[in-house]
Amino acid sequence: MIATELKTGKIFQEDGVPFKVLRYEHIKSARGGANVKVKARNLLNGSVLEKGYMATARVEDASITKNNAQYLYKDNSGFIFMNPTTYEQFTIPKDLMGDSADFLKEGEPVLVMYFEDLPITVELPKSMTFEITYTEPGFKGNTVTNTYKDATLENGTVIKVPTFIKIGDKIKLNTETGEYTSKA
Repeated sequence: MIATELKTGKIFQEDGVPFKVLRYEHIKSARGGANVKVKARNLLNGSVLEKGYMATARVEDASITKNNAQYLYKDNSGFIFMNPTTYEQFTIPKDLMGDSADFLKEGEPVLVMYFEDLPITVELPKSMTFEITYTEPGFKGNTVTNTYKDATLENGTVIKVPTFIKIGDKIKLNTETGEYTSKA
């Protein structure tokens, strides 16, 4: 594939190492040709780096396979998942998970990505529902503009929500951006 196809979330391979694009920028200069800048996460060691390519440069597509799994729990070694057909358990280290780790719910099904039979990260549904376990009460008069407050989700992650959200409310959020989308 050519470098201009490297959109956010795309997985590519360079020197035998898979990378996931976190941010994509297409830069067109007046005299020179177009360039592509990407911020990408190394899916084998979790490091994040910025790379630049000529727009016409070729990048190698990574051979990623996806299988269903169920998230079980987190411990000191990482995140524990189970294959629902073989009941085999496996661990994905914390540094490989990235932002996906913030939205894992115990018992929820996920898609696990494998690179050369090694589990490297998970793909969550674009939208997920969570219950609010703690948030400060909203005050009347705070609704003139879109004001947000901190709220703790059932899995312990803290996000920003509108002031009308209360403890016990169920909300939907975008797992790619971590932003509140609506009440559930």
